[in-house]
Amino acid sequence: MKKNFKATTAGSLPKHDWLAETETLWPQWKVSGDELWDKQKKSAKLWIEEQENAGLEIISEGEQFRIHFVHGFLEKISGIDWDKKTQMGIRNDRYTVEVPTVTDAVQRQGSVHLKEASFLRENTENMTKFTLPGPLTISDTIANDYYNSSQDMAMHFAQLLNDEAKELAKAGIDIIQFDEPAFNSFTTESIDCGMEALEIAAANLDCKTAVHICYGYGIEENLNWKKTLGEQWKEYESLFPEINKSSIDQISLEFAGSNVPPELMRLLPDKEIMVGVIGVVNDHIETANEVKDNIIEALKHMDSERLIACSNCGMAPISVEVARRKIRALGLGAELANKQFNSLL
Repeated sequence: MKKNFKATTAGSLPKHDWLAETETLWPQWKVSGDELWDKQKKSAKLWIEEQENAGLEIISEGEQFRIHFVHGFLEKISGIDWDKKTQMGIRNDRYTVEVPTVTDAVQRQGSVHLKEASFLRENTENMTKFTLPGPLTISDTIANDYYNSSQDMAMHFAQLLNDEAKELAKAGIDIIQFDEPAFNSFTTESIDCGMEALEIAAANLDCKTAVHICYGYGIEENLNWKKTLGEQWKEYESLFPEINKSSIDQISLEFAGSNVPPELMRLLPDKEIMVGVIGVVNDHIETANEVKDNIIEALKHMDSERLIACSNCGMAPISVEVARRKIRALGLGAELANKQFNSLL
């Protein structure tokens, strides 16, 4: 049987309860030192095996080596004062947290994630994907007390990300994905400077590149925000034409259980599309048939060769068991959709 499309997750997966706090966006590690590294590897290996057993073809390490998708990168960047906390509205003031502050020129002190990417590459024969925070989202998740503007800071982070991404590609990673949830909160800024910063981050990489744009984790603040967006969510409408003109190879977007008009995917005729066909909330676990139906609906708007079945967003804040069941539904639903699609050819 011809396999028309692949399946993957958006990126983050929950931490096991013997590694870190569970079902929270900013968990704390439960161990430290060598024990932490050993348990991070154990947790990553379990999720690698879970994805493979479910039939997913593009495998990640589930971000098991970092507490948060942005701060996991920032922890090893100099120029940041972690003791100088600034209260800051995140994602256009959707929620407020205390964040560290940039007080000097940011610099990378060697590779941040190379060991983790190498572990992923060594533990699967499948295609691999590694996620990095996008430069605009970094600048919306950390306070600026050094650069002329947050846009200026984003450009500096973009160069650091490019240096990091080149090392990960050299280690054998097949797809490097930049996570830019801030794009849906700042559509004007995304077009004006976010895409320029993203192009810098993704320049001259010996692997495929992707950008992940969603409406956020399945946490209360994001769920409440979505209720204000109306019957049709058209934030993608202005972004997609700009992304289609870019050098980025793939885009990951939210679709399942959302009010995103599926026809907006037609604005990306030149890109592979990682379509979110499972949600990232604890209170609903999709059946394989639901996943299949989401994929078939998406296929009305693109070539099968360009579709990759995916999750809407990262699953870090949900429970391990729910994430396992969603991954299995994703893999089985992709298989069912593939059979149905082939039967119609």
